[in-house]
Amino acid sequence: MIRALWAIPMLLHAGAAMAQAAPPGSAIPGALDRAFSSMNGGPGGGMTLSMQMLLIMGLLSVLPTLILMMTSFTRVLVVFSILRQAMGLQQSPPNQVLIGLALFLSLFIMTPTLDKVNANAITPYSAGQINAQQAIAASGVEFHAFMIRQTRRADLQMFADMAKAPKFNRPEDVPFSILLPAYVTSELKTAFQIGFMLYLPFLVIDLVVSAVLMSLGMMMLSPAMISLPFKLLLFVLVDGWALLMGSLAASFN
Repeated sequence: MIRALWAIPMLLHAGAAMAQAAPPGSAIPGALDRAFSSMNGGPGGGMTLSMQMLLIMGLLSVLPTLILMMTSFTRVLVVFSILRQAMGLQQSPPNQVLIGLALFLSLFIMTPTLDKVNANAITPYSAGQINAQQAIAASGVEFHAFMIRQTRRADLQMFADMAKAPKFNRPEDVPFSILLPAYVTSELKTAFQIGFMLYLPFLVIDLVVSAVLMSLGMMMLSPAMISLPFKLLLFVLVDGWALLMGSLAASFN
């Protein structure tokens, strides 16, 4: 798993693989080819240090978005946020803790994909066996395979219809420009479905507590304050964190 950490920098390059899916005649692939050619000392001459730094800083600014959109992070964080709201906890666990939990659980879920990226892209590139473009393409293939497995066919079809794209014969033919929004949409749908199931037992506790308080005439007493200890007790008794994290990890194909 530690070895997979070396695959994270490849996320910087994975966004460039999206450009390969641009329609014919687009200037994006040509611009990328010229940029890589310049950096490699190609016909256009070497890229200046300032231009290289500008390109690197631009890629670094895209990294958080790539982590959010191309991994399991979105589903995990949304489920954690819904759980906190369902339990009636406003700031506990704090956002930093939830984000940290989501990051490490996402790293665990993404380890098989990151291992493949490390074996097929980073290691050969570090050994000089492939160039930067080939490394980007190899890493893009692995992330593409992960995302396509989690994406609903209906979501893919919806974005393909909006883009007026031709019918795809194989899942590998779906371009990133269609796969990314379809994947994020599917992740949000799945997160909300899991959140709904999490909400039900806590909603029952709220209803029972409210009914008891109403029957006792304690209408001025906040039901949320009374129900919170019972929610915490229920969550602890069922070993909620282990159950939730295990279910989240198992929800990915």
